[in-house]
Amino acid sequence: MSLNLGIRRSKPKHRAADKVAGLETENETLVRQVLGAMEYIGQLELVNACLADTAKKVTEQRDTTRSERNRFQVELGKARTLLTPYLAADANAHAVTVPPAERDTTAFEDQATAPIKVTTLREAFGIGPVVATQGSTDPAHLPAA
Repeated sequence: MSLNLGIRRSKPKHRAADKVAGLETENETLVRQVLGAMEYIGQLELVNACLADTAKKVTEQRDTTRSERNRFQVELGKARTLLTPYLAADANAHAVTVPPAERDTTAFEDQATAPIKVTTLREAFGIGPVVATQGSTDPAHLPAA
């Protein structure tokens, strides 16, 4: 029995056949993705066409509604012009009059009060202006009152 302790590889050999098989698998995956994307784009184009048709219909309805609204506003203005004299006559005929209000002041808490006299402290206590004497006690420095 012979023991062959030759050089051993830690990594397997790279073979061209294995690389080709891996690339073919990747290619099939990419082709499926492209076909799926094309189908999705087709669906989006269909949805876009439906939305464009709906937008066209809504725009037509909006324009029709605006023209009807404008026509109704003109008719309403004419009707208001014709109706104004009748509304004024009706308001004059059925005018509501209210007698002036009178407050009952017989209760104690509702008695009228006297006007409040508002004066300054100088007027109330008869105080004259304050004069600085600058430390002098001589009455000649004080103004005559």
